[in-house]
Amino acid sequence: MNIPVFYPSVWTEYELLDSGDGRRLERFGKFKVIRPDPGVIWPIGREDLWNNIDAFYDEQTRQWSLCSDLPASWIVTFKNLKFKLRPTPFKHVGIFPEQAVNWEFISAKVKNSGQEVNVLNLFGYTGGATLAAAAAGAKVCHVDASKPALNWARENQQLSKIPEDRIRWILDDAGKFVAREIRRGNKYDGIVMDPPVFGHGPDGNAWEFNRDFPELLNDCVKLLSNQPLFLIVNAYAVSMSSLSIKNAVEAAIKGLNGHVEFGELCLKETSLGRTLSTGSLVRWSV
Repeated sequence: MNIPVFYPSVWTEYELLDSGDGRRLERFGKFKVIRPDPGVIWPIGREDLWNNIDAFYDEQTRQWSLCSDLPASWIVTFKNLKFKLRPTPFKHVGIFPEQAVNWEFISAKVKNSGQEVNVLNLFGYTGGATLAAAAAGAKVCHVDASKPALNWARENQQLSKIPEDRIRWILDDAGKFVAREIRRGNKYDGIVMDPPVFGHGPDGNAWEFNRDFPELLNDCVKLLSNQPLFLIVNAYAVSMSSLSIKNAVEAAIKGLNGHVEFGELCLKETSLGRTLSTGSLVRWSV
């Protein structure tokens, strides 16, 4: 079986310049940064590219070291969306660039639907999928357990000039929120979820992917409308393949029309053209 790979469209404000020795060399806007990546077990491709960087993240100290006048934050653009980036203590800068695959998919589904679309984005982080859906005309409910992440996503909404009434921001545990939505009888035409391996809700409830994901998935299917468009699951650093997640999704949506696609979210170097797998993607859509 050939497992497909999903690459984002080329966008001018992000590049995976090179990778090797447990690290990525990336360009976000005009700034070059080095970040650790345990999946990068091959040698560096082009040593000459690793000069004149702006910052690197030290995994042992969990701190960024600046090599230039890197600003506290800066803006990058993907098509009609704008994102504020900044170095965080967890090596991230505010976007997962490979997720542009889903942003384009969601935007096309909303625009081509011919209907009013309601989207639920769980574990929404800084709002890439939320902004893509809202900019395409959908109404979006964005749920995240982190107040700083919600505030960051709101900033991105303002930068992208998306009307306030398009997005509802919810600070909550994803599982609890979905359970309440089922009781309320609310429905969604599209659902996106980006569950972590481990996490905690605002009230301290622990999340564990292998234990909690199946129930959340089944509950999300109960929230799909009579004319659903898609259900998207992204999974990072989980101890199972996209094939396992695909099997779970197919069981959960049994009886619904449509099709399931699955594979690896990937980035491609501009140096040697090698492919870096960043996570698993499973999408059901009609």
